[in-house]
Amino acid sequence: MAATRRLGVILSAVRKRQHGLLSGPSSVYRTALSGCNGERLQSTSTPDALREEWKACTFNKDAMTDLLDHDNLEMRRDFRKFVSDPIMTPRYNIPLAEERDIALQRLKRICDCGFISVLDFKNNPLKVFAAHELSSIIDPAMTTKMTVQFNLFGGTVLKLGTERHHSKLLKGIDTLDDVGCFGLTELGYGNNAVEMETTATYDKATKEFVINTPTTVAQKYWITNGAVHAQHCIVFAQLIVDGKNHGVHGVLVRIRDDDLKVMPGVRVEDMGHKMGLNGVDNAKLFFDNVRAPRENLLNKYSDVSEDGTFTSTIEGIRSRFLTVADQLLSGRICIASMSQGGAKTALTIAMRYAASRLTVGPSGKSDTPILKYQLQQRALMPLLASTYAINFGLDYIKDRWAFQKEDGSEHKEVVTMCCVIKPLAAWNVENLVTIARERCGGQGYLSCNRFGTILGSAHASMTAEGDNSVLMQKVAKERGTVIMNDMMQQKNPFPSTKEVKTTSLNNRDHLLNLIINQEVMLFQELGGNLSTVDKKDLYNKWMFEESDLIQAAARAYGERLICQQFENVLQTCEDSLKPILDKLFRLYMLTILEKNLGWFITSEVLPLDQAKRVAAATSKLCAEIAPEALALCDAFALTDAMISAPIALDWVKYNIGDNQGELDSKY
Repeated sequence: MAATRRLGVILSAVRKRQHGLLSGPSSVYRTALSGCNGERLQSTSTPDALREEWKACTFNKDAMTDLLDHDNLEMRRDFRKFVSDPIMTPRYNIPLAEERDIALQRLKRICDCGFISVLDFKNNPLKVFAAHELSSIIDPAMTTKMTVQFNLFGGTVLKLGTERHHSKLLKGIDTLDDVGCFGLTELGYGNNAVEMETTATYDKATKEFVINTPTTVAQKYWITNGAVHAQHCIVFAQLIVDGKNHGVHGVLVRIRDDDLKVMPGVRVEDMGHKMGLNGVDNAKLFFDNVRAPRENLLNKYSDVSEDGTFTSTIEGIRSRFLTVADQLLSGRICIASMSQGGAKTALTIAMRYAASRLTVGPSGKSDTPILKYQLQQRALMPLLASTYAINFGLDYIKDRWAFQKEDGSEHKEVVTMCCVIKPLAAWNVENLVTIARERCGGQGYLSCNRFGTILGSAHASMTAEGDNSVLMQKVAKERGTVIMNDMMQQKNPFPSTKEVKTTSLNNRDHLLNLIINQEVMLFQELGGNLSTVDKKDLYNKWMFEESDLIQAAARAYGERLICQQFENVLQTCEDSLKPILDKLFRLYMLTILEKNLGWFITSEVLPLDQAKRVAAATSKLCAEIAPEALALCDAFALTDAMISAPIALDWVKYNIGDNQGELDSKY
């Protein structure tokens, strides 16, 4: 009878395996045991003990951390120790005003410890991006305030201002004694901000600019730090001198005094509660003929003399606007860095929980971690691969932005890269946190387990500093222009493919060739379609007929760029890292193929017999990577204090008492 029962257990396991419910080495099913290494797991084991079964690691974890961190390694290590400060512990069911004050207090602690300075843009620009990634892991609302204070406000004062502005503000920006905001977006003018309506009219008699909001749609909108904390605002406005409009310029306007009382003529309206990031105090700002001294014009490139003479080193209104709004470029890297912080956090939480949550195994008992299931692996492993891939692509773009040639010859290419990495990173974290939340079941729905916070941040990232899809239009336009110019000069605008003798989906070079060919063919198709219309009809063709192709081509460019950088990393990284990174890279490329399989088949890039094998190849890699998934997340080097989610720690102990969904000192 015992033998019969044992045979029944084994047959049941085989049936489940055939239906794709379980994956892993066959020895697991022969013994009818469900640990990662074949040991029986008990539901009474602690979460940490269960996770120990998933600690397989074939690579040098410290070397992987350094590779992912890329720069400012000592500063990053110090920051990870610093976040044990009690002020950094997440709190959830609190009033809006308290949430905002806590965000400011956290930012103040980071500033006091010297983890970020506006002068980093000159001395160590990569440190700015490192601070954004690490801070977003703790509190993305606080990090949003940081990016406005140091990048948009501080960075603009630094780059567009001169000594008269620097001497008054730079020190206070670093200490938060001078909190600022960035008044670019208007209710009626977002992506087309060059057409904004706010005016700054020069008054010769008083040597002042008169700042005015002429209509409802001209109100400054979504102004971070504006509702509560900011004393200063860089108001972007149409600069008018002697009745002539010289285009958009930035003027420093005091919106509150030192006691944080709103200045005369300034109207501040609190935008209230949002779907996320409620530690950010967003405002609507109105200016009723508010006067600012002539010296408050940020005058590095353009100036107005006392007698009203306008001078500028930049010709044309459009070019001047691009110059004054240039800080949005580094802002996109800041947002991509924040997105990576959120992605790494959500992945680590989901993987840790999946390794410690037991449910039905071959024996019918709760002795199998859900990370063992193919369902869980197929959901999470591609997200792990994409986050690693984007990390390497972003690192390359950070370097290109920070160290571009001073003659400006690389700037257009860098602009395109910055415009593509922000959408890809933001879309990745939004997709990742949605899937991770679902794969953690009801636990993922609790605020204290962080997914809601990260999702709110992801949606902000998809819109801030340029709507993702609108940015992709710019990417397609700029990349298409480069391709056209190169072809006219008889230069190959695309990366070369490698000659390979195999079409195996296990071959990295073959997969990379497919990714390159996708970009080539999509841009060729787009160029061909646009060439069929006259110049006067080009707008209609672009905006109303080719949207899907534009988005696909831009995304193909970005994914190819990321793939190339992943390949470069594999050529230069430590040997112990190469086997697992090779698997992650192939999984990333196979995931691109799988998502676009219809295009690869109909475009005859991928033969049908190969296309039929993509899903199986992807599943196989997911199963191979899964045993090292926790180690790969450990390489993100997130401390328990940074993660803070109960399901990533001892979630059994957390639920012993009445916790009210909050974290306390006992936990």
